[in-house]
Amino acid sequence: PADKKQFLGNSRIPTIIKKRQSKKMEFLQYLSEGNVVTFFLLLLRMSGLVVFFPFFSQMQVPVVIKSSFSFVLTIFLLPFTPVVSTGLSLEYLVLESISELLFGLAAGAMLSICFAALSLAGEQISMVMGFSMANVMDPQTGVQSPLISNALTLIVLTAFLIADGHHIILQFMAKSVSLLELGSFYPSQNIWSYASKSVVNMFLFGFITSFPILALSLMSDFIFGMLMKTMPQFNLLVVGFPIKIIVAFGVLIATIAAIVKLFVVLLTRVLNDLPFLFF
Repeated sequence: PADKKQFLGNSRIPTIIKKRQSKKMEFLQYLSEGNVVTFFLLLLRMSGLVVFFPFFSQMQVPVVIKSSFSFVLTIFLLPFTPVVSTGLSLEYLVLESISELLFGLAAGAMLSICFAALSLAGEQISMVMGFSMANVMDPQTGVQSPLISNALTLIVLTAFLIADGHHIILQFMAKSVSLLELGSFYPSQNIWSYASKSVVNMFLFGFITSFPILALSLMSDFIFGMLMKTMPQFNLLVVGFPIKIIVAFGVLIATIAAIVKLFVVLLTRVLNDLPFLFF
């Protein structure tokens, strides 16, 4: 009986070897030229979107985490990606790689303009309040920005996450695989015109956001000027600036909900326009 069991165990060895060889052949067949090029271009697209999209492009997030996340997205989306035609030369491969990086840059710039508009409003508010010299590190861009601008950016970034903006971005990444062929992106006239209008709206949105504080600051300066004319002993530096800071903080607290609501509406509109612009 022991010899019989040994014989039966040995008889299964050729079958196991054949299965392993067949799996190796399937894996080697999967590593064809078209699949490798498809994986490379898809990895560039996911990397470009992760690098340039808000929240995913946080400077405080390590590069290892970003690259790992791009690699995982590529693995998940590769089965749904059409295979790129083989026989491409090195020049065409370089151009398609640039096209994929440009796609991530263009798509991320549309959303970054919204955050830049709020940052512009924060800079104007900081200048009025006298906080223009109080700069801190902005986690979104990695550069020095005024204190109020950084606070507004963090608040709207939290609202962006609450509104499932990061999930919408992931859905946009998944749809781009099936609706836009790899290496075929080219910035059309619609994208350029939309970007130019977005830049104009950025300054308009920044002015509208900071207008209540700017108006009250101008009114307080007018009142302080009248007081200095009637009361020369009135010290504007000692009394005027603290009052302006208190008034600005009060108006900012009263209007922060409206600012976040307006920002979410603007961001939702841009997210809804992205598929029509790029697909």
